[in-house]
Amino acid sequence: MAMTSQRWISWRHQNPAAGVRLYCLPYAGGGTRMFDSFAAALGPGVEVCPVLLPGREDRIAEDPVPRLDDLLPMLIDGLTPTMTKPFALYGHSMGGLVAYELARRLCEKGNDVPLRLYLSGCGPAPTPAGRRHHLLPDDEFIEQLRRMNGTPPEFFEDRDLVDLLLPTIRADFELSETSAAAEGSLLPVPVTAFAGEQDTSAPPADVREWSAHSGAGFDFHIYRGDHFFVHDCPEMLAVIKEGLST
Repeated sequence: MAMTSQRWISWRHQNPAAGVRLYCLPYAGGGTRMFDSFAAALGPGVEVCPVLLPGREDRIAEDPVPRLDDLLPMLIDGLTPTMTKPFALYGHSMGGLVAYELARRLCEKGNDVPLRLYLSGCGPAPTPAGRRHHLLPDDEFIEQLRRMNGTPPEFFEDRDLVDLLLPTIRADFELSETSAAAEGSLLPVPVTAFAGEQDTSAPPADVREWSAHSGAGFDFHIYRGDHFFVHDCPEMLAVIKEGLST
């Protein structure tokens, strides 16, 4: 693969014989490791391609990108050289908003169109001003991260680690909280959306609203769990596997 794609994709799960690639975009503060379970669950027919964003893992020295309009041209330049076979996009929370807009831009530019778009833990509507956590002072922002229950408790015990990663997490929250699907936008790609039954950040009713932005079919699934239900949801992976094998 070209050097640019090596920067944007973690190729731990290379599977050249697979007929389909699944590009996976993480939630705010997340990295590529959250998708390690996907490869085994989806089987040999799907090559899982976790997208590595600036500011984490091997790109920790790079500045994070807090605005979607700035990130998208970079993503398109980095990923399109690898889109040499049928592909789909998956994103959770922030990653879902990025995946939707990436799919929309690819369709507009006349690039190859994704087979399907998988969105979990996010809705298309703008984040209300009162819930924009990226504007909070550090101590309040860190406390909000604790309450969301998606970060290991030991992370907060290492202040040096917190200080190192906090700018990236805050930038991710800014990107997520300032992004939304354009009103009236309609994607010519089938959309499958997943929600956690107890998710207060993206309640199922909010996630279901993606139906208004899919012009090629929509289906919706609710699973037990909070915002981070995706960490242990074989049922969701079974739906993705089935969708990519048809």
